[in-house]
Amino acid sequence: MTTAPVRPARLGGPFTALMACLLLSSLGNGLCFPFTSIYISELLGLGSGGAGGYFIAMAAASFAAALVGGPLADRAGPHRVAAAGGGALGVGYALLAPADAIWLVLVSGGCVGVGFGLFYASVVGVVDAAVPESRRRTAFTIRHIVNNAGIGVGSVVAGLALQGADTPAGVLRWLYLANAAAALPLVAVVWALRPRRTGRDTGAGAGADEGAAERPAAAGPTYRTLLRARPMALLVLAQALFAIVGFTQIEATVPLLLHDRMAVTLGWVSVVIAANSFALVALQPLGRRWFERLPETVSLAAGPVLWALAFGCGWLAVLLGDTGGPAARYGLLLAFAVLFAAGELTYSSAFYPLLLRWAGESATGRAGALASLAWNLGTATGPPLGLFVIAHASAGGSWAVLAAGAGAAFAVAAALHRRAASGAD
Repeated sequence: MTTAPVRPARLGGPFTALMACLLLSSLGNGLCFPFTSIYISELLGLGSGGAGGYFIAMAAASFAAALVGGPLADRAGPHRVAAAGGGALGVGYALLAPADAIWLVLVSGGCVGVGFGLFYASVVGVVDAAVPESRRRTAFTIRHIVNNAGIGVGSVVAGLALQGADTPAGVLRWLYLANAAAALPLVAVVWALRPRRTGRDTGAGAGADEGAAERPAAAGPTYRTLLRARPMALLVLAQALFAIVGFTQIEATVPLLLHDRMAVTLGWVSVVIAANSFALVALQPLGRRWFERLPETVSLAAGPVLWALAFGCGWLAVLLGDTGGPAARYGLLLAFAVLFAAGELTYSSAFYPLLLRWAGESATGRAGALASLAWNLGTATGPPLGLFVIAHASAGGSWAVLAAGAGAAFAVAAALHRRAASGAD
């Protein structure tokens, strides 16, 4: 008697719908995010103080909302908290469209911050509810790609819409309204998803065990309890470091390093950043089986190793200078973009599955909130640190410092792997 091979469960319709709406929402964010500081300070005439006030209000509200949203997601269900967060985002962006006074700008920033805090504290549980457990790694990798692709496409669309506009403020007001509208389908699809407490790997879809989903969850571990477990504490620390030495550097530091210190034209800076986005999409199906064959802690540690190699390509491009010719120089910069994308994929396929497994179902919201807070800490501190490095080091020295930062992130990820392998708390 032969046994039919077991096929992996499909991601299914609920996950596809969630990713489609997330892509639309991310595209809406891309329409506005790069221009918010310019819009507030120059086009609304509120100066740098007005723009700074918006981002301060957003950061403070996001921090507070994440702390509250984590336990709330564990008690009330991540779908409810994520839907509330998406609604707050829509309201915040809609308020910024007609804003003409500082108080309305601050209210908008507060609403957007509450939206981000609630949504990112609960989205881990929402994605997990849409897929069988065996497809977690693929699901979170795709989520990372969709989010980045949406923001990239939105930025391009906004740039085209603003090109040669007689009244850029008027165009941006419509873009903020479009961003608010783009959040509505995400709110609807997130609300429809229900967390599953049983039958995790049946592939039954988001509607499985509806009754269990509606019953209140038992009180889970507190933030303090989660952080007392050494693997979880190291994982949260790794999240902050990955944001500081990796993601914020390619967004904020590397473009300036290429343009100001290496005399790379703005056109080629755009090509390098676009190559990173395209590589994320191209490498996911090619590398998925290889990434997911690795243990999750090994995959997580591989991310900063690939980033160190990527930064090394930038250092080699400086070292060669003009002696290797344009082909070698720009080839190395494109290799940087591809290697960095590979590191992003190893991270995204491992981090959230580890977070879910170690937190347990009763603390998914709190664990998601800790990850969100660590990410916010990293994105707040990473750009100033990177810009400080560029201001005080040569081009080659800047790439070397970036590689050293990736080495520090690897050290934490390696310690996490050793701790997890030993089974110690």
